[in-house]
Amino acid sequence: MTPTPQNAPGSQTAEPQLTQLVEMARDGNRLAFDQLIDRYQGDIYRMIYYRIRKRMDAEDLTQDVFIRAHRSIGRLREPKRFRSWLYTIAVNRVNDYLRKKKVRSIFKSSDEGVDIQPDADKLRAQPEALEQVLKEDFWRQVDRIAKKLSKMEREVFMLRFLDGLNINEIAQILKKSESTVKTHLYRSLAKFKKEKGLRQFLQEDLT
Repeated sequence: MTPTPQNAPGSQTAEPQLTQLVEMARDGNRLAFDQLIDRYQGDIYRMIYYRIRKRMDAEDLTQDVFIRAHRSIGRLREPKRFRSWLYTIAVNRVNDYLRKKKVRSIFKSSDEGVDIQPDADKLRAQPEALEQVLKEDFWRQVDRIAKKLSKMEREVFMLRFLDGLNINEIAQILKKSESTVKTHLYRSLAKFKKEKGLRQFLQEDLT
């Protein structure tokens, strides 16, 4: 069953058997790796979906991330860093996807995006349709403000608030120091906090 994208990040509760599972998977135990997939598939799917907003492509990319992880896990030296290592693969995969999409768009005369014009009668008859439009409006606001951020500010913000990663994990994924990550995070927050409609989204404690 495909995970459903949500506005809040998935649970990040540490599980004591994670390191052991990673070590077993690194030694070639397929069952152990399947358990890692079960634990992280939803989080990785949401992380990808937040960035590309296309369900089928997000499903394909999620599958590809775990295929690449399975091929490379033997080279993972520190099992305790599995999650940040997995997110690094996902971030790189999303960046590849977006680069290719940008190149393809050069050769297309029309935009791939969909301009949504909600039908009033349909919204009254289907409450879930109204909810979907509200979600789309929220993401349009996020996208509009995200364009004001630098590439690094945008990535740090999304990893922290959309994916629920901590500063140390973000530093590992982006190969930056924690102080650099914090600097980009606070810069992005300053820009987002100017938008009244998104202040509720930023209620998380940064300490």
